[in-house]
Amino acid sequence: MSKRLKDRSAFVTGAGQGIGRGIADQLALNGACLTIAEINEATGTSSADELNEAGHQAQFVKVDIRSEDDIRAGIAAHLERFGGLDIVVNNAGQNQHFDASKMSVDEWERSMSLNLRGAWLCSKHTLPIMAAQSGGVIINIASVHATMSAYNFFPYNVAKSGILGLTRSLALDWGRHNIRAVAVSPGWVRTQPAIDFFEAADDPAAEEARVRSLHPLNRIGEPADIGALVAFLASDEASYITGTEIVIDGGITARHAD
Repeated sequence: MSKRLKDRSAFVTGAGQGIGRGIADQLALNGACLTIAEINEATGTSSADELNEAGHQAQFVKVDIRSEDDIRAGIAAHLERFGGLDIVVNNAGQNQHFDASKMSVDEWERSMSLNLRGAWLCSKHTLPIMAAQSGGVIINIASVHATMSAYNFFPYNVAKSGILGLTRSLALDWGRHNIRAVAVSPGWVRTQPAIDFFEAADDPAAEEARVRSLHPLNRIGEPADIGALVAFLASDEASYITGTEIVIDGGITARHAD
């Protein structure tokens, strides 16, 4: 495995499981030191322990991205351990399914804090650090729902659209400091929500086969697929990529509805 990220450190939110864990694994395999910033102590601790046992450098810090104090403390812990901060991956979030006419203001605020505000807060406390060291990269995990959606994904799709705007603004305003910002928009990925969706069907195997058939590659993604893209985007090989969205969806959004 290439060590394209040797001597660099990354702060990854929601890295205890799913896409976040796939990202953490690939960053570590590429040589980065890691802070697993995760609200779930069990998954966060196990992720860091497994990476360390495999010969990588990782630590778990409990972070609730809805809390600015948690984010501030998490980044401080990262700096204390690793000295600098080269890569931030704003991955933590949660699917939301509400009726726009019935959703309460509190529910709205909670959704935005999980899926949009937290990414801004992590960026807020990262940007001065990266500017002082003359460079860094912020990778925001959006979704194909940012630009096209499905029924009953409100307001998750709204927040993910905001992630794209956040990415563009960061790239424009901070590029002079050699700070890049890129959004990654996954489609179907084999994470727990996808597994739960299949298992809720009358015939889980048939439902998964149906979903696979919607993809030109006839498969759904794995967390490692997203992680491999993030590792590339965090590297010098992607040094001219900023202010844009990279879709990684097995081609499903290339398909016109039948």
